[in-house]
Amino acid sequence: MKKFRSQKSEVRSQKRIIVLLSLCSVLCLLSSVFCLSVEAEQSINKRFVYYIYWSGIKAGEAVLNFEDTPEGVIIKTLATSAPVISIFYKVEDFAQSTLKPDGYPKSFILKASEGRHKRDKETYFESMPDGKYKINYYDKIKDKRAEFFFDQPAYDPLSAFFAMTKMSLEAGQSKFIDIFDSKKLYHTEIQVLKKEKVRVPAGEFDTILVKPLLKSEGLFRKTGDIFIWATDDDRKLPVLLKSKAVIGSFTVELAEGDY
Repeated sequence: MKKFRSQKSEVRSQKRIIVLLSLCSVLCLLSSVFCLSVEAEQSINKRFVYYIYWSGIKAGEAVLNFEDTPEGVIIKTLATSAPVISIFYKVEDFAQSTLKPDGYPKSFILKASEGRHKRDKETYFESMPDGKYKINYYDKIKDKRAEFFFDQPAYDPLSAFFAMTKMSLEAGQSKFIDIFDSKKLYHTEIQVLKKEKVRVPAGEFDTILVKPLLKSEGLFRKTGDIFIWATDDDRKLPVLLKSKAVIGSFTVELAEGDY
């Protein structure tokens, strides 16, 4: 009997770990998708707050900030786990992308703390005189540096979806974008599915539903297909996100912000 109870306890512990890792997946994902709503040419200082739910339970929050500085437009995200989740698996992920006037990144900084797992990385983007593009990558924890050269420019995980504001999104079509993350270049497909009206705590919105086929393991630990409802206007502000987890499902809703 004691052995049977021990096995049941171990199964429950394994399930809890899976759920927490799934939460981490969504928190990390927010650092890549909640950046669709800014025009680089405009003077902007905006803040948006999102609530994260796991099977109806509030599991965390994400805050998105846009700042107009002399250095350029800076996008910042901070995703944190709720206190009840933090008892078992604390998540605090910060990401920052500084944009050039054309929308491509100057730099990308990621500082992530997920339980015992830490990440601290910096990426810098340069245009070369010969027309090629140079990317300097630095893993601060491992103290490792690397250089990469490409024929075309690339986005980091934050600035990538900023580029979607420049795209014409038509239902039934796909768009593609190049994302550099964790020392690899990914040609990422964004499927445009349909238009829908949705209601979240921040209000009711006319939206376009998209499904990004993210391949980079550096963005998040994939748990299932990701569906994003973004406003059907020039801002393309994400107001709702849904994804299935190993156990249950996640919903992310816009709660408040500067529209």
